[in-house]
Amino acid sequence: MDKELSGVILVNKHKGVTSHDIVFKIRKLFMTKKAGHTGTLDPLATGVLPVLIGRSAKASEYLLSENKKYVAHIQLGITTDTEDITGKILTKTDALPTKDEFFDACRHFEGEIMQVPPMYSALKVDGKKLVDLARQGIEIERHPRKITIFSIEPEVISECDGIYKMTVACSKGTYIRTLCADIGAFLGCGATMKELQRTMSGDFKLENAYSISELEEMTYEERVSLLLPPEELFLDAEPISFSEFYTRLFKSGCEIYQKKIGTHFHVGAFLRVYENGEFIALAKVQDFPDGTAIKSIKFFKI
Repeated sequence: MDKELSGVILVNKHKGVTSHDIVFKIRKLFMTKKAGHTGTLDPLATGVLPVLIGRSAKASEYLLSENKKYVAHIQLGITTDTEDITGKILTKTDALPTKDEFFDACRHFEGEIMQVPPMYSALKVDGKKLVDLARQGIEIERHPRKITIFSIEPEVISECDGIYKMTVACSKGTYIRTLCADIGAFLGCGATMKELQRTMSGDFKLENAYSISELEEMTYEERVSLLLPPEELFLDAEPISFSEFYTRLFKSGCEIYQKKIGTHFHVGAFLRVYENGEFIALAKVQDFPDGTAIKSIKFFKI
């Protein structure tokens, strides 16, 4: 086994398992203890789940582009405690809006909006997962968070039954279950999420993902050949390389002052650092007493 195995495997998560279950499977299939996912998918949900292996596993906190795209099925006229169809039904009505009213409601939620995270979520408050508190019958106050719904494309599945499909492009931190519930509240009939598939996560697309069963049928070498390089996580970051002298300083942990190398990246910018054409680290431009400088934040190869 390659002790330095590192990269990204795109998994097409199946229904009925947790994201942690997928990571556990990947650890076994790639014979590594270091693996983690980038963004939880509920057991009900399916779709693309990027799993980071090796050195990449600790890079998720630095991911720059985490916009998502989902296909969700929404059931109008029902509310549940979990905001999806697996929960306990709280209210039910046959007074359903028309297709046009539903489509108009979807447009109302496009753009920057405030969303209250659901109790049934992996979000932590004071070190405790909200879902664990919810299962104990405890509900705590959650503060609204700003999210962006770039677009909602609604389609009719059954107007008389109040069932629709929505293709949603959104920012990170968006809960599609809550979006469904909020649309239902806006219409006055209530709503819950029936199905959910994530078709895109950052730059990673579902058509490039593999199911666990497909990965299990492969040899170890075939699975490893599917790993995307760690730099694929940071395509939004500008690439940069230094001279041999400054590369040695950078790799030893020194900050590289922009005025000395003639660069002008803004403070806070992330950079992909290369050595001899090979990606070695993620860096960030920071403000120091003597000026702005490029400083390593995560090495992927020394």
